[in-house]
Amino acid sequence: MKYILSLFLIGSSLSLFAQDPAQWDLQTCVAYAIQHNISVQQADVQARLAKLQAESAKSSQLPTINGSSGMGLRIGRSIDPTTNGFTNTQFLYNNFGLNGGVQLFNAGKLKNAADATNLSWQASEADKQTASNDISLSVATFYLQVLSTIEQSEIAKIQILQTKEQLLATKKRVEVGLLPELNLLELETQLANDSSTLISALSNVEQSKLSLKALLNLDAGQSFDIIVQPVDKIKMQTFADLQPDYVFTLAAQNLPNVKAAALRVKAAQKNTAVAKASFFPSLSFGYNLSTNFSNSFKYVSSYELSGFSTPNAATPFINMSGTKYYVQSPIYKSVSATRTFSTAWKGWGDQLNNNFGQSFGFQLSVPIFNANQSKIAYQQSKLNFKSVILQAENTQRKLKQDIYAAYSNAVVASNKLNATQKAVVSAEKTFQFASKRYELGLLGTIELLNNQNNFLKAKVNFKAAQYEYVFRIKLLEFYKGEALSL
Repeated sequence: MKYILSLFLIGSSLSLFAQDPAQWDLQTCVAYAIQHNISVQQADVQARLAKLQAESAKSSQLPTINGSSGMGLRIGRSIDPTTNGFTNTQFLYNNFGLNGGVQLFNAGKLKNAADATNLSWQASEADKQTASNDISLSVATFYLQVLSTIEQSEIAKIQILQTKEQLLATKKRVEVGLLPELNLLELETQLANDSSTLISALSNVEQSKLSLKALLNLDAGQSFDIIVQPVDKIKMQTFADLQPDYVFTLAAQNLPNVKAAALRVKAAQKNTAVAKASFFPSLSFGYNLSTNFSNSFKYVSSYELSGFSTPNAATPFINMSGTKYYVQSPIYKSVSATRTFSTAWKGWGDQLNNNFGQSFGFQLSVPIFNANQSKIAYQQSKLNFKSVILQAENTQRKLKQDIYAAYSNAVVASNKLNATQKAVVSAEKTFQFASKRYELGLLGTIELLNNQNNFLKAKVNFKAAQYEYVFRIKLLEFYKGEALSL
């Protein structure tokens, strides 16, 4: 099925500038409205937000990795990160870390959540297309209204010309004494009334154009006019091609609001699976790499001889000629130094290397009891699933009702068109007979003007019925999947 959005946006950039911007046809108006109407733009923003949410949910299935680093000065009693012991000295510290993880099993929770958000995004895209279709129908309605008011103003102009001709003919007869001056005064009054009718008709044209400009989100002061196309030349399908059952079958398969409802049913089903996954254990794998530096960390830089060990009963000795010579061990005292950032060796880089550590492990989470939150969430998801099913059914039912109502209105419009057409033929013949009798002096001016006004009213009603019939048929064609065009 061809949608209005896809059909019109293809050539909108060309059609808007290839012709005089002050002359708009229906396709140009629809394309411009879709591009600039605020409701359509808001629907587009919502679709983009839904797309970002879908991308975020899809990315949540990927492994995570995060880096960290810190540097600072610690004062007072604290734990030295290199010795893990308490110290009361002031020292500088610097640490680095890298950690991450990945879900290995979560009963399909992440995948179903990604699928649900992706379906919601597709539904939002369909909503955007629905907004475009709605604005297109509104544009078509206002566009036909402008055409109708233009036709009515043209009829009013013809009426003035007829009245002027009668006025001139009557004036000549009054001057030669064939008709009383009252007839001339009555025609002058009719001409004034016809002029007032024309002014009102021209005002209606401007008002209808302003309404259409507002719908297009155009500036009220911008030059604007439409291409006038005779209603008789508008192509329309016959009732045989627009039977309601056939139209509904096509519309139910292709209209975006129906698609959006079906997509939301699928999304709700996925969300039910997401909620159900909370009852199952989850398994994840995590890893961590870390290292640190502290300028208070001490290391042995050298040893000094401070003496020898004192002999005791366990001290080994050598007996030479009855004399005991004890073997004494030298006692060395270590000289410690502090590692600093500028130490040539065993400084910042060596300490980071020596303090480097890593860990890997699995994490199993088994749900036991969480105050019935998982159970309630699952029940809510099932109710929401049932709700969107009912909404989808209601969308189908409403669509069928709208199509049958549109078909019924089209039938009524067709009958009304036939009736008004017959009324025009009858009123025209009556006016012609009245004109001939007036010329012969057998009919008064008031009776002639009454017949003339009836003829004018019949023509106006016929034009209104024509445009109403066009709109009813175009609405059925729209439901069928045809582009709005004249």
